[in-house]
Amino acid sequence: MIPRQDDEETPLLQRPEPSTASRTPLPWDQFSIVLFLEMLDPLSSGTLSPFIPELIRHIGVTHGNESQVGHYVGILVRISSSLLPLHSFLIPPEQSSYYVAHALTIFHWSQLSDHIGRKPVILIALLAISLSMFSFGISKTFLDLVVSRVICGAFNASNGILKTMAMDITDATNMPEAYGYVPIPWMIANTVGPIIGGSLSRPADRFPDIFGRSELLKTYPYLLPRSISAFVSSIAWLVTYFRLKESISIKAPLWELIKGGLSRQPSSDVIVNPGEIQPKPLPLRALLTSKVSSVTVSYGTTALLHMSFMSVLPVFYATPIELGGLSLEPPRIGVLLAAQSVAHGVFQLLFFARLHDYFGARAIHITGVSSGIPIVLLFPAINALARAYGIGMAVWLCVALQLMLTISLIMCYPCMSLFVRAATPSRASFGATNGITQLAGSVARIIGPASAASVFSYSLQEGRDAWLIYYFLIIIVCLAVGTALLLPRNPAVWEDYE
Repeated sequence: MIPRQDDEETPLLQRPEPSTASRTPLPWDQFSIVLFLEMLDPLSSGTLSPFIPELIRHIGVTHGNESQVGHYVGILVRISSSLLPLHSFLIPPEQSSYYVAHALTIFHWSQLSDHIGRKPVILIALLAISLSMFSFGISKTFLDLVVSRVICGAFNASNGILKTMAMDITDATNMPEAYGYVPIPWMIANTVGPIIGGSLSRPADRFPDIFGRSELLKTYPYLLPRSISAFVSSIAWLVTYFRLKESISIKAPLWELIKGGLSRQPSSDVIVNPGEIQPKPLPLRALLTSKVSSVTVSYGTTALLHMSFMSVLPVFYATPIELGGLSLEPPRIGVLLAAQSVAHGVFQLLFFARLHDYFGARAIHITGVSSGIPIVLLFPAINALARAYGIGMAVWLCVALQLMLTISLIMCYPCMSLFVRAATPSRASFGATNGITQLAGSVARIIGPASAASVFSYSLQEGRDAWLIYYFLIIIVCLAVGTALLLPRNPAVWEDYE
């Protein structure tokens, strides 16, 4: 709702930017728990990355056909392409059981959290992560592995719910500051996870003096790293149960909701303002406003651009120079991607809130998606330099520039969260509205990399246009920029809920 204007010169459709002096302090007692929980999903995926190809070979599903390793890896989970052999790059890695199951359920979990609270859904998600990781470690067949990943994808709504909870416990003045800290747990998880998975897989072989006598670890050589991840998730479950406070007024306990009861029984540990009247969650049809539609389309095209680019990037690095790539070895690719992750986290922590205060969310977002144009054009430029002069200083400077530009692209996500919050028709429907946008992002995570990998593979074929993949990416950039123009200059002008 637009507040009453105190002077006749203030534009009716524009709110004044919140000053730094009036910014609400972050609720660190709860926000620190949210940041800790943010680590669990990337930690789970990170522990899988180093040994998934080896596990596929170990269970014998490929029958010794090395060219099929990437295909089966792709069904299970999206992993870093630098860990696969070159021919596996051409298999769309995002056609995974996890993301398909996640896309089918994320909206329903998000909507349910508006009715029974965020905390119960997070507890269910943590339990699903723990059980799926442990069952993955003791799986002996490919079907067992797929079932484990499907269960994790279907029940793990932690990412979407944690984003919604961050909206609940922050406001328009401190939410940009909060999102400056979000990359930190991802950086930690993306660093620690692969170390755990890589160093502790096949422990009986790697550390015979310590684990050589364990028949359990000999029988299940990948159980130890998954058990560690499951243990961390179990600790997180206990922390959530005992320390995390519910961030909304619970409309009805789960059992009452199942029986069809609509009684309002607020919990004693809910973070709500005293005396505040909590509206009911809106039905899906009431959520599909023009504002929510604009944000959803923009979020989907941004995710499509980001995931398509990130799927092409390691493939480009590993492709031979004569075929249009850079001929880099996996260790060097890993270093580049890790450096990109660290640089992004540091930059967003130090500068996002300041940039938001100065330029606004829309300007940052449009700049981010527009940076896709130079990012894409740098691909053929880097290859041309490598062909002409070899991999020297000019190539590395262009590679560094391209990776720095991706920081601008990734910063679109916190901007989109600000718009999601502002577009929500009712505060009681933060979960469902966020679930709609998360569904669009999940679909983009399936379609984007799969289509980009297919186009890249097609462009490498003899007689094809090598620039076809870049035309494809530029089209996606144009879509992302076009949908970004639908967003208002300031998200606050959209906030009309009570």
